[in-house]
Amino acid sequence: MFYNVSTRLEQLRKKHNFTQEKLAFLVGVSRQTIYKWEAAICLPNYKNIFKLLKIYNVEFLDLFIKL
Repeated sequence: MFYNVSTRLEQLRKKHNFTQEKLAFLVGVSRQTIYKWEAAICLPNYKNIFKLLKIYNVEFLDLFIKL
């Protein structure tokens, strides 16, 4: 089963007990940007995807595939 990427980003953030503000600080973007990713208004670029993977300690496919 596949995840909606925006939903998965929100799940990972909550799993790690990060607020949107805290995650924004760690990634180096605004809180509004995190909101837009989670609301599927836009998606992170490849640099930010790699930052998120490192922060969450997950593999790339973990953003898309429900294990």
